[in-house]
Formats: sequence, C-alpha cells, structure tokens
Amino acid sequence: MRSKEASDKLNKLKMEAANEIGMTQYVKENNDHYKGDVPSKINGQQGGPIGGQMVKKMIQSEEGKLSGS
Repeated sequence: MRSKEASDKLNKLKMEAANEIGMTQYVKENNDHYKGDVPSKINGQQGGPIGGQMVKKMIQSEEGKLSGS
C-alpha cells in the first residue's frame, strides 16, 4: 500500500503532466464525474496521453539523476 506522501507526489505529477498537454479535465482528482459508463476505448484515449507524459517526466528525472544534473 502506498504512503500518503507517495500518493500525493504521484497526484501532483499527474496534474503537472495533464496540464502540460492541456488535458486536466480528464484527471480523476480534478473532477468528480462518474466514468463507469464510459467505454474503455474512450477512457484510454483520455487518460493514455496523461500516463505517457507522466512516464516521460519520470524517465527524464531519472536520467538527470544519472548524469548528475
């Protein structure tokens, strides 16, 4: 189980990533819209780019640590 601190950091990263690509309206923590009736294809189109941007940011962060920047 994740700690509250880790969860907060991931949520912050998710909001930053969504903001960078202009998709904050699709972040669950940013709205309370029920999405149980939305097809997985649509959920993937909305959330996939956010997750991809998060991974990109995490990789860049780790690469920076490796290079000493």
